[in-house]
Amino acid sequence: MIRLRTPADLDACVRALAEVQAADRYPVDWPDDPYSWLTPGDLLQAWVALDEQGAIVGHVGLARVESQVAELVGTPVRASVTRLFVTPPARRGGLAARLLDTALAAEDGRLTLEVSDEGRAAIAAYERYGWQRVATSRARWHNAAGQPALVHHYLSP
Repeated sequence: MIRLRTPADLDACVRALAEVQAADRYPVDWPDDPYSWLTPGDLLQAWVALDEQGAIVGHVGLARVESQVAELVGTPVRASVTRLFVTPPARRGGLAARLLDTALAAEDGRLTLEVSDEGRAAIAAYERYGWQRVATSRARWHNAAGQPALVHHYLSP
């Protein structure tokens, strides 16, 4: 089940994020305040995915698009997918695709997202789901090597 995230979900979202970070280094560095990381100032809305027992096993958000990203992708976009993750035990069942579909259904028009060049599995998944890489840039945050991360920008199908 996928539903809108509520403030009461944040503790469980942080626990799920910790599982993902331990397995995949997403985010690359554990945030000083994971609650704020999950609720950035540009967040428009967010959803959680629940397993059969009601535990949160996935998350996705929509954020306002920064003007430089909108310029970079070369087409009008109003929102960007952010903070998408699925815990390792909940993977391989299409949950990430369903979370992306939920975000797409909430927005009238195309979405963008960015993914680190180090995220090979995520890149393969986005391309499998029909997202198109339209640009590459350097991020303000650092990759595992401590360098400005190389990020690929995608547009929704």
